[in-house]
Amino acid sequence: LLFPVSNLCGKCKPRDTDLLQPSLNFLYCSLHQTTPCSQQRAVAVLLSNVSLLELLQKVLECTWLRSPPSEPAYLSSEDALLCSGWLLVASLLLYQHRYNTEVHQTLSLDLTKVLNAVIFRKKKPILLLVSIMQFLRAILRQNFSSSLLVIVGQNTAQGATQPQPSSLQDAALHPLTSQQVFSLVVSLQNLLVHKDLLLSQAMVACLETLVEYLYVKNQDVALHVASQPWHRFLLFTLLSGGQKSFLQPEVLRLMTLFLRYQSSNIISQKEISQILQEATEANLAELPEATSRALHLFLCQV
Repeated sequence: LLFPVSNLCGKCKPRDTDLLQPSLNFLYCSLHQTTPCSQQRAVAVLLSNVSLLELLQKVLECTWLRSPPSEPAYLSSEDALLCSGWLLVASLLLYQHRYNTEVHQTLSLDLTKVLNAVIFRKKKPILLLVSIMQFLRAILRQNFSSSLLVIVGQNTAQGATQPQPSSLQDAALHPLTSQQVFSLVVSLQNLLVHKDLLLSQAMVACLETLVEYLYVKNQDVALHVASQPWHRFLLFTLLSGGQKSFLQPEVLRLMTLFLRYQSSNIISQKEISQILQEATEANLAELPEATSRALHLFLCQV
């Protein structure tokens, strides 16, 4: 089915939302809900379809052309298609890297626009923000070096004629700038305040990947980001609702992140003891899978 569906997508235009929406979702599910052997073949099929990749390029570019809805939570059919496009491209980036699949057509994206989509949200629906953050995680994990993607932006658009970054710090973080990094961190922190479960999970995952990327590029910047005092306030903002337990997946993952980068001003021995106490009193067999996995990572880090 991948052949006819992907070929059908390649013949569509971005405005054909009624046809493209279920088609892109089918391709996405085909990548994720299959055996590793079939997954590798599925990735090869999709990446060999030039028309499909050209269509995905046009779909993603519609993100910068969309008109903000009156309500940020409102998901129009056009926004839903954008979500499917971003998630599918993020998955293709992940699996192309994993299987080193041959690429027949590259995608080109402006890094500044991708970052600004998260930094300056402009009433974007939550699901669209989450989808873009999934893509951002994918390119961060690959160090902006995917053979499927050509990144352009303020530091890369003019190639060799572009002046070198003015500071050693920006040079180390290239193609990101320190200003973009700190703006992105502030935006991710603000998203956590919304207390939306899906958004919180995506935000924590994106922050984890960002700090990992920074630690490889410039350890001082990574440790500075991980030890921001504002993190402590945000951490306890998560605990101020009805469920005050530390045994929430996003709380545990944040705690693990701060432990990993030794942010003692964010998480203290007192909080560690509280988590351990709650874990001993909980029925571990009844914990949700996400909580069990996060608790396991936290205990390993301790």
